[in-house]
Amino acid sequence: MANIAGLSSASVNPNKSYEVTPSPADSISSLNFSPKGNYLISTSWDNQVRCWEILAGSSQAKASISHDQPVLCSAWKDDGTTVFSAGCDKQAKMWPLLSGGQPVTVAMHDAPIKEVAWIQQMNLLVTGSWDKTLKYWDTRQPNPVHTQLLPDRCYALTVQYPLMVVGTADRNLVVFNLQNPQTEYKRIMSPLKYQTRCVAAFPDQQGFLVGSIEGRVGVQHLDDAQQSKNFTFKCHREGNDIYSVNSLNFHPVHHTFATAGSDGAFNFWDKDSKQRLKAFSRCNLPIPCSTFNHDGSVFAYAVCYDWSKGAENHNPATAKTHIYLHTPQESEVKAKPRIGTSGRK
Repeated sequence: MANIAGLSSASVNPNKSYEVTPSPADSISSLNFSPKGNYLISTSWDNQVRCWEILAGSSQAKASISHDQPVLCSAWKDDGTTVFSAGCDKQAKMWPLLSGGQPVTVAMHDAPIKEVAWIQQMNLLVTGSWDKTLKYWDTRQPNPVHTQLLPDRCYALTVQYPLMVVGTADRNLVVFNLQNPQTEYKRIMSPLKYQTRCVAAFPDQQGFLVGSIEGRVGVQHLDDAQQSKNFTFKCHREGNDIYSVNSLNFHPVHHTFATAGSDGAFNFWDKDSKQRLKAFSRCNLPIPCSTFNHDGSVFAYAVCYDWSKGAENHNPATAKTHIYLHTPQESEVKAKPRIGTSGRK
């Protein structure tokens, strides 16, 4: 485990956000806050997993580990002691961060691992791969507890126990009830016409959001009697320019949500009143990932190349990467009274 020294300077961007330093050397693929404190994890295409302690208006870099290839995803154990990371080396690592231990490999696939999540109620790790499988792991055992075949490559995954939703290639959305994880609860076609980029389960487990590469978000309810409440809306567009919705995050207190996109913008929304609560200034590069901390007092977002224009337009030698921290005001994230019940955004 390599220690990194240094305190960030309070670098401010147009959204009055503070920059986390030092920045990763290549594009950032995931951001995740500890469920127990203000420790932030990033994974990146430079094969690194990094941890910072987030302080008032600044950040202290704490530690990092390496993978053999680019890292695509990360998750925390529910007690905030341990980090899981996985990616193009087809393995997931368990890093006992707070005890200062060394990372160990706890999961393997036949292709890159795109998503990883810790399921506290099952005491299991779940990994989703481009090998078209989900695997559940008891981290004390070398072999998966269960392997679930998917209709296509795993692109996105979200867990709010007992609800888990997996978005795959070809716009499949596979819903699982984790009380019976070996059987699909429901499989639906995305309400969006283009490739799924991200999913986020409702905090009340009654449905989920899905975002696509075509600048739309779908709001989906699971109960057949609630289907009339489903709707889609446009976002991350400017004139005829359409950008991918890369990240969806629910606020842990107010249950409003954030979208972030390839246009370099992030917005806060209230799905119940179908309102945008706050639009923020665009950054000069895409936002590939974002996350709220455990109490919603900090919103972290990465600003860097997001691969939406292919590898041929990416130059690691000149690419800039940034992680910014925004302090949401209550007026930005608290739901407002409904002004109407009909219509589509």
